[in-house]
Amino acid sequence: MGLLQRLEMRQGQALVMTPQLLQAIKLLQLSHLDLATYVDAELERNPLLERAEVEVPEPGEPRGEAADQGGDGDGFDGGGFDGDGAAEPWLSHDLNPSRSEIEGDLGTRLDNVFPDEGPVARELPTGSEGLSLTPAPWSGTGGSFDGETPDFEATLTAESSLHEHLSAQLDLATRDPVERLVGGFLVDAIDEAGYLREDLAALAERLGVAPAIVERVLGIVQGFDPSGVGARDLAECLAIQLREQDRFDPAMQALVSRLDLVAKRDFSGLRRLCGVDEEDLADMLSELRRLDPKPGRAFGAGPVEVLVPDVFVRPAPDGSWLVELNSEALPRVLVNQSYYATVSRGAATETDKAFLSECLQTANWLTRSLEQRARTILKVASEIVRQQDGFFVNGVAHLRPLNLKTVADAIGMHESTVSRVTSNKSIGTSRGTFEMKYFFTAAIPGAAGAAAHSSEAVRHRIKQLIDAEADDVLSDDALVQRLKGEGVDIARRTVAKYRESLRIPSSIERRRERAAMPAR
Repeated sequence: MGLLQRLEMRQGQALVMTPQLLQAIKLLQLSHLDLATYVDAELERNPLLERAEVEVPEPGEPRGEAADQGGDGDGFDGGGFDGDGAAEPWLSHDLNPSRSEIEGDLGTRLDNVFPDEGPVARELPTGSEGLSLTPAPWSGTGGSFDGETPDFEATLTAESSLHEHLSAQLDLATRDPVERLVGGFLVDAIDEAGYLREDLAALAERLGVAPAIVERVLGIVQGFDPSGVGARDLAECLAIQLREQDRFDPAMQALVSRLDLVAKRDFSGLRRLCGVDEEDLADMLSELRRLDPKPGRAFGAGPVEVLVPDVFVRPAPDGSWLVELNSEALPRVLVNQSYYATVSRGAATETDKAFLSECLQTANWLTRSLEQRARTILKVASEIVRQQDGFFVNGVAHLRPLNLKTVADAIGMHESTVSRVTSNKSIGTSRGTFEMKYFFTAAIPGAAGAAAHSSEAVRHRIKQLIDAEADDVLSDDALVQRLKGEGVDIARRTVAKYRESLRIPSSIERRRERAAMPAR
């Protein structure tokens, strides 16, 4: 076999992942919050980018209802409008009127309105020696507050966190420096739910104090508000609240010690354990439900974030659906070409020219990527609405099986592109706001050759059947037979999986719960 070297020319196609293409792919899968953060960073870095501002009417143009009401003949022309409502040029006004003209308009002398000598000290009333009067709050000229702009933010109140709430109580509960030190560490170890996750032995070793001191300080912290804070598990949290209500008797103590039986709804076992009848057990369970299992959530919970839809869907007059982008979720940026032309003429070095050229290229690519992202989201959302029109008309029960490939083939895109578009995006409908991924559900075959059913629709039907239970509690096998009668071919383990995802207990636990209800 001979070896030789030679030159060959071949023609082929290859996908080159340029930085600009990577940027476009990255922007496609970002949520509107992450996209806004990314655009803000680009606006700060690139001098040629600027945010598209809302157009403001030119001076002299009508500005709505407030502009139409100008010129009421009371001496004030509405700021640029004469008595007939016609616009006047701003430059026609005398910006430096004389003192006599001002006094004539005001009907009084300026000395009576704006004293030239500044604030005058008030005379103290008779018999007030040794007392001082607080100066008038608006004592400066120009409407200032003590000569400075009033700080209205200083009058606002902020919500107290759980750590601050407990620390304030610790300062009042003990004056011992050691207890305050240990208490501070215990407060820091309490999570947002109000539970102590730190091991007391490890904490005592780290602080170099006796474990008995840590236990004593923990008892002090567990007496703070809210009730149940500082507990190490759920049973201790409920016990603390019951002790404060003077309801931690032996029967309740036995009930709290076996919360696993409460979760399983083993009422017969609980009656034997607590030594009470059905009526007393029902009262105890009702009292247990009124307790707060997470006492710190009133402080530790963050602000509720509203899911802002990227696309709105609303019915059209002809019975179809209108799909439109949410303009509030789309950042609008512009490329300042005039600024680039001005600065590029003054660029002296090759480094400056290369920097400006790179900024212009990046800015143009960013604007095109944002436009392409918006068009792609709108195209995918329109196809989802077309495929799932039954959901928008009749609800969850009419969801159809749908996958990424079906949408990708319909709009002529790749599945990976559709996957990126539907990630972290949501659709606002008359039935609520749903993530785009919600409309992609697996298919469950139909019985006797019937059409396939959506897994989400089947899950919804299982919940409806269980909610409609009367005296007869449906087991998973019974649910399978009901669904097969409705044309859904489903296995029992699938029914159990869907039931557990809905947080619905088993038929045995539901039967036990129903058995205890007539005793009420």
